[in-house]
Order: sequence, then structure tokens, then C-alpha cells
Amino acid sequence: MSRAHVPFSDLRTAAYCPRKCYYQRRLDADEREPPSEVAEIRDLERRYEALLEDGHDLVGEPIAVPPATYRDRLDAARERLVADGHWERLRDPVARGILASGRHCRGIVHKVLEDPLEPVLVSAGKPPTNGVWESQSVHAVAAAKALAWEHQRAVEGAWLEYPAYGTIRRISLTTRRKARYRRTLRTVRELDGPPARIDNRSKCETCEFADECGVRTRTLRSLLGFG
Repeated sequence: MSRAHVPFSDLRTAAYCPRKCYYQRRLDADEREPPSEVAEIRDLERRYEALLEDGHDLVGEPIAVPPATYRDRLDAARERLVADGHWERLRDPVARGILASGRHCRGIVHKVLEDPLEPVLVSAGKPPTNGVWESQSVHAVAAAKALAWEHQRAVEGAWLEYPAYGTIRRISLTTRRKARYRRTLRTVRELDGPPARIDNRSKCETCEFADECGVRTRTLRSLLGFG
């Protein structure tokens, strides 16, 4: 069982599906690089003010909702965050794209905020109806712990931005979130073979490792309720 730093990406994937993490770790480094559209979506975050201008044409931008909906969501987020004193912190972070190494894990933190010290993760995906996805919660705790280790300061919160949806959310590092992080860290460190398949087979539908994993998805038998 290795005690080397665990990448944030492994923690995030293992929190989603440990078996997927096992297969993903066997890929070459270049095969694990995110597609180019991920960078294009993340770049929206740098241009929020321009995107909110009345004359800016959102058609052609890599947004995931209609332009009017997008502008309404982002404008509401800005109004809320300005009132709370967070908008300027998020727009002008003290650092971007840094490699943070903690006691147990390491990875890229998209933005670092001060007063208080907090990490920001910029997701190219869709946010849940409320809060953040559990895999992103684990990732956020890992990033916060890495910053806390480097700066020797407590970190009590983290941010998730979903720029394709105009959504910005903050989470607190609760006891439950930290416990989930520790369980996931232990899972990754103990991956010396493919773990058991997860019960939530809906996650298998779009998994690139479904064939290698051997899971059967959406079979006629299952659709008919026989297995």
C-alpha cells in the first residue's frame, strides 16, 4: 500500500466509483488529460463580467443553458455574492492554477482565496439541484487540506463554480465531508486490484470502462424487470 501523494483526480473518481478509479489509474498520463472543451468551459469563469454585458452575444459560448437563463443565473449569483462580500474575492483570487501538496494528497487548485483561505474548484460539468456532487465534495476537502498543510492555517470552506451553468456555490468542511474524504483516501491507497462493482449501475451507462469492467447495462432482461 503506497504512501505517496494521492492525486486529487483519483480521489474524485474513487468517490464516484472505486472500480472506475482502478481502471483509470492504468492509463498513460496523456490518456488522462481532459478534452479541450473542458478548458474552454473553465475559461468562462475569467469572463463573467463581459458575459453579463447586455451587448455580449452568448450564442456560440460554451454554455449549457439558454442565453437568457444563463445571464439571469449569473447575474443573481453576482448580486448575492456582492452582498455577501465574496464577489471580488472570487473575481480577483490571490493565485490561480497552483499545484498544492498536502500531507496525503496533491493536485491543481484552480483558484486560491484569502481572508479566509479557501480553494475554488472550477467544474466543466452540471451542478446538482442543491449543494455539490459527493465526488466534488471529496475533491474540495482534499484541496482545502492541501492548502491548510502548505500554509499551516485552518481552512473551513471551499467553493465550486460551474461556469457553463452560471452557478457558484460554497460548502463548509463538515465532519461528514471530512469523514467521506478519509474513507475515499483509504480506498484509493488500497486499490491493488479491481474492487467490487458498485450497485448504482446508472453510473455505468456513460463509463468509458464499461466493457473492460464487464458490467452489463440496460439489457433487455433488466429493462423487463428480470435482473
